[in-house]
Amino acid sequence: MSGQSIRSAARSALAAGLLLLAPSAALRAQVPGVTRLSSVEGITEYQLKNGMRVLLFPDASKPTVTVNVTYLVGSRHEGYGETGMAHLLEHLMFKGSTNHPKIPQELTEHGARPNGTTWYDRTNYFETVPATDANLAWALSLEADRMVNSFIAKKDLESEFSVVRNEFEMGENSPPRVLAERVMSTAYLWHGYGRSTIGSKEDIETVPIDRLKSFYQRYYQPDNSILAVAGKFDEKSTLRQIVQKFGSIPTPVRSLAKGNLLYKTYTIEPVQDGERTVALRRIGDSPMIMAAYHIPAGGHPDFAAVDVLARILGDAPSGRLYKALVDTKLAASAGAYDYQLREPGILFATASLRNDGSLDSARTALLSTLDAAASQPVSVEEVTRAKTALLKSIELGLSNSEEVGLELSEWASMGDWRLLFLNRDRIEQVTPAEVQRVAALYLKPSNRTVGTFIPTAAPDRTTVPMVASFDQMVAGYTGRAVQQSGEAFDASPKNIDARTRHLALANGMQVTLLPKRTRGATVSGQILLRFGDLASLTNKGSAPSLVGAMLSRGTAALTRQQVRDSLDKLKGRVAISGSANSASITFQATHEHLSDVLALIASELKTPRFDAAEFDKLKQERLAGLEAARSEPQAKAPIVLQQRINPYPAGHPFAVNSVEDDIAAVSATTLEQVRQFHSSFYGASNADLVLVGDFDADSTITMVRRTFGDWKSPRPYTRIARHSTPVDSATIVIETPDKQNAILIAAQNLAIRDDNPDYPALALADFMLGGGTLNSRLATRLRQQEGLSYGAGSNLQVGPVDTAGTLMLYAIFNPQNVDRLTIGLQDEVRKMLTGGFTAAEVAAAKPSMIQQMEQSRANDPELVGLLLSRRFSGRTLAYDARLEAAINALTVEQVNAAVRKYIDPSKIVIVRGGDFKGKPPVKATP
Repeated sequence: MSGQSIRSAARSALAAGLLLLAPSAALRAQVPGVTRLSSVEGITEYQLKNGMRVLLFPDASKPTVTVNVTYLVGSRHEGYGETGMAHLLEHLMFKGSTNHPKIPQELTEHGARPNGTTWYDRTNYFETVPATDANLAWALSLEADRMVNSFIAKKDLESEFSVVRNEFEMGENSPPRVLAERVMSTAYLWHGYGRSTIGSKEDIETVPIDRLKSFYQRYYQPDNSILAVAGKFDEKSTLRQIVQKFGSIPTPVRSLAKGNLLYKTYTIEPVQDGERTVALRRIGDSPMIMAAYHIPAGGHPDFAAVDVLARILGDAPSGRLYKALVDTKLAASAGAYDYQLREPGILFATASLRNDGSLDSARTALLSTLDAAASQPVSVEEVTRAKTALLKSIELGLSNSEEVGLELSEWASMGDWRLLFLNRDRIEQVTPAEVQRVAALYLKPSNRTVGTFIPTAAPDRTTVPMVASFDQMVAGYTGRAVQQSGEAFDASPKNIDARTRHLALANGMQVTLLPKRTRGATVSGQILLRFGDLASLTNKGSAPSLVGAMLSRGTAALTRQQVRDSLDKLKGRVAISGSANSASITFQATHEHLSDVLALIASELKTPRFDAAEFDKLKQERLAGLEAARSEPQAKAPIVLQQRINPYPAGHPFAVNSVEDDIAAVSATTLEQVRQFHSSFYGASNADLVLVGDFDADSTITMVRRTFGDWKSPRPYTRIARHSTPVDSATIVIETPDKQNAILIAAQNLAIRDDNPDYPALALADFMLGGGTLNSRLATRLRQQEGLSYGAGSNLQVGPVDTAGTLMLYAIFNPQNVDRLTIGLQDEVRKMLTGGFTAAEVAAAKPSMIQQMEQSRANDPELVGLLLSRRFSGRTLAYDARLEAAINALTVEQVNAAVRKYIDPSKIVIVRGGDFKGKPPVKATP
């Protein structure tokens, strides 16, 4: 119950004992067709007569509800010729079903935040919607219908397989991702985990539709699925709807003759009998070493100790690999992580180098550190630090019902959803002796994939144990008291304004507070420091961004590791970044530790350590990242575009540098320059602090005054204006050899501000063109219909202060489809300008866009940013209410008039990046 007051804990315990268990018992008697199975920490499991399991997690603290259906089928279930089938089917599930033929459109209409994901053990589909009866009924109806009534049509497969192939090609652009796939396929000789979830390109392109439909009919059934509903909903009413919508789906008749039997995985990976090696040779700039070890399944009792071991090895800067490789300058970064799976998984250890680094030296250091872990004593400090970090992450996750609703997918696919809590308990009990034992058992050369075969007279092999029985493991498990529940918060602009307090400290710092009861007593916040002017910030190079990065690497009193340890103990999350004229600090804390977290942040900002060794490590990390970006189209194309549409002179704070210029700037920046920039600019006289969450306003104000009230800026601040520069159209092509995925981005500068009467119409037009999930014109044309792009859309950027906006268009694609995609994108812009949007489109888009705005206000971190922006521009959320009203009142004539007034193809700059040479484009059809 850490993070709660005694009083809050008592309330949670009372809720667990009286408010959850008693209604669940009542539900058993009042809702026919359902059986209650178990309840742990506010989550109750039921089972329908057709075998479908249901998890309900009511949480009134956030006005959204998440509906998540998990099918216990993933890439490990695929057979010969079926690789990627589970993932391909995930895509086709968005193409429509009997009663929901236009799923992308419906998702937009209900303001949904949807997705589907595929992994080795499961596939899941979810949507988070504003918590209304209509939205919840629609989401349940959608998932029930597409469980057994999805079209899975040949015409959809013909368009979608190329979209999936494009997603495959996007992954092929990433050497670390490809290397991980190669290591997995080498580590597993026979088990399905050796196959990438994305599948084989050839299987994706040639799978017969009848085979895909058979796969769907076999696995997408109630007796192979778990439904989770989490968020704000009435439990009794929802359970009745579930029985009505899902309970009516019959249990399939499974037989060998029908070919739909569900087999348990019977392929067991044989004991590895020696080191294996794999090499990847591709264009790139950052060498990398990766070692992998077979480990137990995620539900095995050993896994908690293995997880702690991975943290001890891979953490930064305390991790053993970090000390052995980064501290010694053999690598730019190093780490370790594990795959927690239903059956025995993998622990990875990695090191990334600068392009001039020695692979041999790094490999020797990496493997010797891993070998030594079996015998080098594990300290209490190492174990405590790792456990504290892991448990913090678990506890913060449990405070968000939306995250819990999705996380249940992973644990259910590992054997049982209650393992989520059992794993937490196991981590708490891990001892140094247990970590030492699993290190000796699993980190053996014979269990490793990297290196070469070495004949050994007496092989020392490890048999990775399986989990015998999940039922026995979790039998009788009840968990702990439910976390503090949050209030049913009304996220309307009027209510937010009524509950928000503003004040200014004596030094000029602006403070915005919105106290409200939250689940887990969490608080979200942001501090934005503004400093300097155009003259003082010109020609500062990389110093401003390096200052921001150094602030989290230690204070005058604490080392970098001590800062990390303190945050873990305080259950706080802090992210600090610096830009040319500001620094941003976003954070999350609990009611109990808010003052301590803010005090630690103040120390990082006021008295940074600026350690020479840490500065050198930071530069190496930055340079390694920049060098890797040299060959990446997704990194280079945006730079070229911004240089064209925002041609600020060299040295200007807003100037966009090339990768090479950034490498030179980072290399040239000294620690003394960083220290000097901090002392010359950092202070709180022109800062904003915003807090949203569970805190007492009066005591918090006192604490904030004490913490920041005397910190003044050393020089005046003058905002640097941004300008809308007219730019003629151009098409720029960037060649990036050996990259199978290409990118197109385009932009037009717009002379407009968000208080312009035309702005609502222009914003709605952008939403319909490319801003609305899968239902926008660009996504419908380029992804849904023609299957050219995994991701295509638009983004309108208009601010409240400067009359300088931008409309961005983007898409990723196969380089051979460059002509088809370019013509398709330009054609949609032309249609928007000539034919315009229809009245039906406008009518459907208005409530969808407004619901998405409502969702943003319901998410505390997003609300923090919104309040900060409104304060700086001198507004309240009455502006948002007016904006919503203006959008609601728009006519189709107003929308089309705004588009024609501002959008001009002769002013749109297009940048394409990819490997286009030697690859004849597919013929384009206008």
